[in-house]
Amino acid sequence: MAIGFAIHKAKRKVSPDLVARFRTLPVANISDVMSRIAGTNRLRPMHGGGWLGGPALTVKTRPGDNLMVHKAIDLAQPGDVIVVDAGGVLVNAIIGEIMSTLAEKKGVAGFVIDGSIRDAGAIRAGSFPVFAAGVAHRGPYKDGPGEINCAISIDGMIVEPGDLIVADDDGVLCVPYDQAEEICKQTEAKKASEEKAIQQILAGTPDRRWVDETLARLGCEVRD
Repeated sequence: MAIGFAIHKAKRKVSPDLVARFRTLPVANISDVMSRIAGTNRLRPMHGGGWLGGPALTVKTRPGDNLMVHKAIDLAQPGDVIVVDAGGVLVNAIIGEIMSTLAEKKGVAGFVIDGSIRDAGAIRAGSFPVFAAGVAHRGPYKDGPGEINCAISIDGMIVEPGDLIVADDDGVLCVPYDQAEEICKQTEAKKASEEKAIQQILAGTPDRRWVDETLARLGCEVRD
């Protein structure tokens, strides 16, 4: 039995219909609903900008090695997000223009990589979503080991195969499979509430009573 060098079968994934509902929701709103303690702030968009969402196809790899990432591209179904735990090491790039082009052609929704990318100019000029921790000119090794469809950690964010990955210009979140429906409902309500607040501001009728009420509740004194 190979320890740490295996391809597991995926057993579940969030539905395309649920992914479509999340497409309308800002990651910041989802983060608020998830108590503002979920996700990662370290990975940033490396592409030209835009939303990423879909079920996680997880990869755990030795830092600087992309053999299993190549295999994940071959296994990916249209709409999957390839999520790579490369240990956060930034010395060697995990993907570049060739692999991102291959994945886009295959119908992959995008990449989330706790590691580096290269060919940054070409990726930045495109719209194919790539979120990563950094950029490095040094290329990857292709020796393994690694695992596909296993639980991984991205900068402390636990990702299980089939969980929902959402990302935009504000960062990356993993929405657990079992909680995705409820989080979606609550985020839809959160977004509607914020849209109402913006409309009130534009109309010149914002309700700011909560500021003084909060200060009073916390015991803030008003002094001459």
